[in-house]
Amino acid sequence: MNIQEYFARISYNESRKDADLQTLTVIFQHHIQAIPFENLSMHCGETIKLDLQSTYDKIVRKKRGGWCLESNHLLFWALQELGYDVCILGGNSYKPAERAYTAEINHILLKVVIEGNSYIVDAGFGGAYQAWQPLMLISGKDQPQIPGIFRFMEDNGTWYFEKVKRKNYIPEQSVPFADNPDLGNIRKIYTFTLEPRHINDFQELNTYLQVSPDNILQKKSICSLQTTEGLYALVGWTFTKVKYNYKEDVDLVQITTLTDEEVEKTLKDKFNIVLENKLVP
Repeated sequence: MNIQEYFARISYNESRKDADLQTLTVIFQHHIQAIPFENLSMHCGETIKLDLQSTYDKIVRKKRGGWCLESNHLLFWALQELGYDVCILGGNSYKPAERAYTAEINHILLKVVIEGNSYIVDAGFGGAYQAWQPLMLISGKDQPQIPGIFRFMEDNGTWYFEKVKRKNYIPEQSVPFADNPDLGNIRKIYTFTLEPRHINDFQELNTYLQVSPDNILQKKSICSLQTTEGLYALVGWTFTKVKYNYKEDVDLVQITTLTDEEVEKTLKDKFNIVLENKLVP
């Protein structure tokens, strides 16, 4: 495994500087714009192994994406190689349908300490809730980014991560709408504590997500990638293109339903993914 090969994969060709916040931010942005959040292996009959060599070969050499366990594990390795003070944390994601956080840890994120300040770095949430820059770990402070305003709230050692939602404008519909306005304009994302974890703490979760029929990753084939303006997302046969802040506080959302042939073409053209096995969306 070679850091230069990883840099080539994320198209990062700036000179290696110190392990500072600016370098972290640029590497992070290259990572999320090159490596899709995707669970396509599950829908191609492939097993996802949670060890660094397998993840490296899949994402760096085969130019695939991965879900949080893979993408953040690879980023953790890269940041360690570059001399960052980085550790793995575990999160419990929010399930809007149940209006509750999961009882078990089901997400992995990273904490990076630079000059005494802690930052949360998470390249593995995907979609519209993917931050574009490292977030300072500070409670109650709004942190505006292009995708929206993110914030952390801390209560008794538990941290809550949330985002202020924008309205969506879908050209086929005449009025902008916020998804589920009755839930307010705050979208809860996940909770976490600062207890350091090891990748092996997630082995059971990695297996469970691949065999449990009732989780969303089993029910839907998902591939999303951050772009310079917004994001692309392919869920099943539905391709969505989002442009952030197309008008003030409004995101432009364009939705297309694809055929099986178009799914394969879209994966190649928009996500730079060529699958070895047949995808069943």
